[in-house]
Amino acid sequence: GLVLGVYSSEKDDGAAQFTSAGDAFDRLVSGKLRALLSLCGPSLKKGKTRIFHGLHQDFPSVVVVGLGKKNAGINEQENWNEGKENIRTAVAVACRQIQDLEIPCVEVDPCGDAQAAAEGAVLGLHEYNELKQKKKPVVTPQLHGSAESEAWQKGVIYAEGQNLARYLMEAPANYITPIKFAEHIEQKLRSFSNVKVHIRPESWITTQEMGAFLSVAKGSAEPPIFLEIHYLGGANTDDSPLVFVGKGVTFDSGGISLKPSSGMDAMRADMGGAATVCSAIVTAAALNLPLNIIGLAPLCENMPSGKANKPGDVVRAKNGKTIQVDNTDAEGRLLLADALCYAHNFNARAIVNAATLTGAMDVALGSAATGVFTNSSWLWTHLYEASILTGDRVWRMPLFDHYTKQVTDCPLADVSNIGKYSRAGGACTAAAFLKEFVTASHWAHLDIAGVMSNKDEVPYLRKGMAGRPTRTLVEFAARLSQDSHN
Repeated sequence: GLVLGVYSSEKDDGAAQFTSAGDAFDRLVSGKLRALLSLCGPSLKKGKTRIFHGLHQDFPSVVVVGLGKKNAGINEQENWNEGKENIRTAVAVACRQIQDLEIPCVEVDPCGDAQAAAEGAVLGLHEYNELKQKKKPVVTPQLHGSAESEAWQKGVIYAEGQNLARYLMEAPANYITPIKFAEHIEQKLRSFSNVKVHIRPESWITTQEMGAFLSVAKGSAEPPIFLEIHYLGGANTDDSPLVFVGKGVTFDSGGISLKPSSGMDAMRADMGGAATVCSAIVTAAALNLPLNIIGLAPLCENMPSGKANKPGDVVRAKNGKTIQVDNTDAEGRLLLADALCYAHNFNARAIVNAATLTGAMDVALGSAATGVFTNSSWLWTHLYEASILTGDRVWRMPLFDHYTKQVTDCPLADVSNIGKYSRAGGACTAAAFLKEFVTASHWAHLDIAGVMSNKDEVPYLRKGMAGRPTRTLVEFAARLSQDSHN
């Protein structure tokens, strides 16, 4: 199969405006493609396709797809590069049509941006069907022509990173337990000589006095794991690392504060923070990024049992602060509190944590963007600029003292795990809680609850767990590595 892009016509005459690859193919078939397209009526709208068979012996099926306007670039209103998003969407739609035709290999027009085209193809074809007997046919996308092979390969690596996060988040919780999650990541990193993976058991967590993390884990029969990854890509292994921290609740029942049963199955993806940061490190290693990254993922289940946290219990975090657990379903912040304290051991350039932390974040932004709470404008700028390129957007949220007072005004302990006005500003009080465990001057908390899954909002992702914002984290790390290089 062959996928070719066509720009929407600026004029009403409807003459197809091909990419350079489309022009070359049309010449190869003596102008037949252009002639057939003009017979089909008005020019193709963005993301719409036409399929032609029998035009050329090497490509029995050719899918032509609309790319939108030729000169689309950064859209200030949308906070992304519209041209790149158009290519990702168009290529994904076209590759799926090739898959529906059960053609095992597809060559993809780079459409002027081979990285975006590769991301569209690899993200668009991914589907979790490990446990089904009937699987969709596997399609291998490759670059049409050889002009942009380096950019294409980079796009493939970025997309495979996000697909790894999607795989981990989508898999059932009895398949991805804390230990299996850690082993899966370890296996992915085994081939890199500059990566060390430490799978820390419960006894180690206890010696680290991570009382908040352990209080969540004790409700489950699955033992907790603290996954620690060291990627040493920097010129000097002593250079200050970027530290990624990810919430790794492999299943969240809510504990004693039990969640409603409707939709609870989706809580297998409550380790989305750990999945995205670990996948970002796997991707950084594959790209051989020249910086040091440390990944930390506290992994456990949050279950109701005779040993589980009870509302009103007080637990002690690694930094000595006591926490009143007023709602056992606000457990992710307990894991992160201890992991963030531990992150301060590494003289980090920046600490970035990601977590499917609050339903309130989903209410605030929906699936349009990841909410970012940060004490550093430098860090915010890097994340924001990275997200414009990836199309996986971020939006800055407030870290006001207004919210801090709502978690520190607590009857029994130093801090409460929910704000005293219950649901009001829930994502903001959760961020204020985390801030109580941070002294680093460059820290960002990414609340990814709203972007956890995809229905149809991102057209180049199928329905299911989204693996967002893995590519933004990778692009952010890449920008930081350029910073250290300059």
